[in-house]
Amino acid sequence: MDELKARILAEGQNLGHGILKIDSILNHQMDPLLMKHMGEEFARRFADKHVQRILTAEVSGIGPALMTGLVMNVPVVYARKQKPLTMSGPVYLEVAPSHTKGGEVLLLVSAEFLHAGENVLVLDDFLASGQTIEKLVRMVYSAKANLVGIAAVIEKLFEGGRERMAKYGVPIEVLVSISEMTDDGRIIFAN
Repeated sequence: MDELKARILAEGQNLGHGILKIDSILNHQMDPLLMKHMGEEFARRFADKHVQRILTAEVSGIGPALMTGLVMNVPVVYARKQKPLTMSGPVYLEVAPSHTKGGEVLLLVSAEFLHAGENVLVLDDFLASGQTIEKLVRMVYSAKANLVGIAAVIEKLFEGGRERMAKYGVPIEVLVSISEMTDDGRIIFAN
């Protein structure tokens, strides 16, 4: 997606150690028109998968997932990082590493929002090591729902997440793939 690549080059910052700061694009501020274009592209790529629900993680996956859900006309569920007082009953709980926080975070989804037999697309902001997305996939399986695809806005090819996700046998779609983030601050795209 050329529009996204251009924005990453103009506004993104390679902070070293594989950390890409894109706060003005996705992680703190969002451009609604860019989010809309992302949603349209994901919807196009998964149009034949009969998606009935999208699952993402709080916070940065919500924007692109919501726009994809809008285009596909399906609900979007996000895994929360803290359990609110209003969340009662059975909960799917996973612990995922946080690359930017330098620790682990909880991911919680109320069982009332993931249904057995439903076709679920897992969509997040980054596909890096794949550990967070894998936790979302585990929630889909715990709910006895059908995983029909994995999507991410940005893939960091050098962290091996795609290989980790290949075992699930579903399409993996990303809008932008980064092959290298150099020590001198450059961001190099694949292809």
